[in-house]
Amino acid sequence: MTRESSASPLIFGGDAQSPRATLPVLPPLALYIHIPWCVRKCPYCDFNSHTASPVLPEEEYVDALLADLDQDLHAVYGRELSSIFFGGGTPSLFSADSLGRLLNGVEQRIPFASDIEITLEANPGTFEQDKFVAYRKLGINRLSIGIQSFQQEKLEALGRIHNGDEAVRAAGMARQAGFDNFNLDLMHGLPNQSLDDALADLRTAIALKPTHLSWYQLTLEPNTVFWNQPPTLPEDDTLWDIQEAGQALLAEHGYVQYEVSAYALPDRPARHNLNYWSFGDFIGIGAGAHGKLSHPDGRIIRTWKTRLPKDYLNPAKSFQAGEKALTNDEMPFEFLMNALRLTEGVESRLYPERTGMTLESLAEGRCEAEQSGLLQVEPSRLVATTRGQLFLNDLLQKFLT
Repeated sequence: MTRESSASPLIFGGDAQSPRATLPVLPPLALYIHIPWCVRKCPYCDFNSHTASPVLPEEEYVDALLADLDQDLHAVYGRELSSIFFGGGTPSLFSADSLGRLLNGVEQRIPFASDIEITLEANPGTFEQDKFVAYRKLGINRLSIGIQSFQQEKLEALGRIHNGDEAVRAAGMARQAGFDNFNLDLMHGLPNQSLDDALADLRTAIALKPTHLSWYQLTLEPNTVFWNQPPTLPEDDTLWDIQEAGQALLAEHGYVQYEVSAYALPDRPARHNLNYWSFGDFIGIGAGAHGKLSHPDGRIIRTWKTRLPKDYLNPAKSFQAGEKALTNDEMPFEFLMNALRLTEGVESRLYPERTGMTLESLAEGRCEAEQSGLLQVEPSRLVATTRGQLFLNDLLQKFLT
């Protein structure tokens, strides 16, 4: 997997029991579709991904995805989709016929915005020119390509199935297939990586002229091979040098950092991910997919689906594994853990519009964060300082009840 109002509502109080305002204007709606299979599980990956069998159950899985979507339709009646994101796993393992049947089924159920963004995650080891031409004809108009590195030693350490030449060719094939909007996913802070190594990867990526780059540091996550058998990672001073030099290089070539690890050419940010970060709504379908839906009465519900593909495909089991209504006490942290990832933050008015709560419910944490130099003193915006971006966890702690 790769790493993307008008009326002011009447507002009620702020504790976990008191009511929230109705939401006269609901946020944009997106759809996340999880396809959980990969050729091989990478040792750093903590996503819900599973090694693929020689023959994937594409037809059965598409049927299940549409049935899963049917169960969520009651909560989104009358709304349209602004974006769709196929994540995984490796969605590009699925045929164009299967993805086409799925997209047709989705559009029959929920109307698409005229300018809908539809993103497909793909790995260089799964690129076939004819398949990607067919994907483009389906209306998929954005790719997110999981490169991670162009250097063979680093790719082998990460357990990737492609080599550097295949990564370069994948970007060229994407353009030839008609994708003029694509992201390259690139890691830094890799095992035994030097500053020169990291910048060489970044220069190779920039030369391929993607419209978007996800450039982020490798972290060791629980329940991964790397967590149990940690590789030798660069020292903190090297990591800091990589971060500073890499950001300067990206800026020099016109890539604007608009989120902690997201860089885009002007007017080319990932609209789907911007919706996440601005507390928009999204339906999540597929094994292990998460969703978040706002209701006009002020309720905001997070959902999550059954994780194991065999259970998800079992007609005797429910697609939905659980749901949770966000309480007033949780709302500041839930909103800000997304919004403050954006380098320019969000307009302050977005908080009451998307949560149904007053700005006063943020007052205590906001004051403390401003005094600590983590949040800008800017009444019209909620935006972290440069220091707050570096110590985002410390900043968010100010808003935990």
